[in-house]
Amino acid sequence: MSAQLSPPVDAPIATRPLPVRTFWSRALRHRSFVLGGLLSLLVVASALLSLVWTPWSPYEIDIAAKLRPPSAAHWLGTDSFGRDIVSLLLAGARSTILVGIIAVSIGLSFGVCLGLIASAKRGWTEEIIMRFSDFTFAFPAVLSAIMLAAVAGPGMVTSIIAIGIFQIPTLTRLTRGSANAIWAREFVLAARASGKGAFRITIEHVLPNILSILIVQATIQFALAILAEAALSYLGLGTQPPQPSWGRMLNDAQTMLFQSPMLAVYPGAAIAIAVLGLNLLGDGLRDLLDPRLAGER
Repeated sequence: MSAQLSPPVDAPIATRPLPVRTFWSRALRHRSFVLGGLLSLLVVASALLSLVWTPWSPYEIDIAAKLRPPSAAHWLGTDSFGRDIVSLLLAGARSTILVGIIAVSIGLSFGVCLGLIASAKRGWTEEIIMRFSDFTFAFPAVLSAIMLAAVAGPGMVTSIIAIGIFQIPTLTRLTRGSANAIWAREFVLAARASGKGAFRITIEHVLPNILSILIVQATIQFALAILAEAALSYLGLGTQPPQPSWGRMLNDAQTMLFQSPMLAVYPGAAIAIAVLGLNLLGDGLRDLLDPRLAGER
């Protein structure tokens, strides 16, 4: 019986077992993902912190302390109503994230379902759904908010519904296009040949294969929702006082640009950080979840 020979020490590198790189080991090497995750985590941490602590009450008005410069008592100063800027930024992050999460959830819930149905049924069902998406896409979030405000009045709920409705056609189109590509794959044809119905194929094969695309798109839609919420609040259609909002802070600061321009810089920087972080996070997730790019990182 011959002894089993071990491979020589100088064997080619290709014959040696390669270490398995997990998702997180690759993610920590991806600069866009790391930077976007840190910025997004900063915004989320600010919102969570505002639930239990703020330096001052964001609802407390002190006219005697208005427009004070940064100090030990007020780290970024006060606004034209004497409210602490740091407290307003922390509480504003809470409002922004709340609106973004609910609005994106609405868009995902309806958009993904409609896109999957259109891809699975085809024919008149697909045509009706896509034409409905085209019709909905003609109403941007601001226009939808104006119409809703005329009926129900401005407020956070109005901005959530308007932003959510505007996101539905985008996610419907993305889901339908991605699902159509999966329906043409060999393993889906084999599943149909084995007798599986359209609903079961959609749940077991189509949805899992487009989930990474939907996750990446959700981060991008979250960033767009933050911009839309700030715009609606700036126009007076979104979050209403006394509830703090970054858009409301910009609206209040526009009359003080020459006296205290930093009042507009702080909320503007907060919006920019949130949007930049989510966009970088989305780019990183796209590279990490795409199997064609995973080997390059």
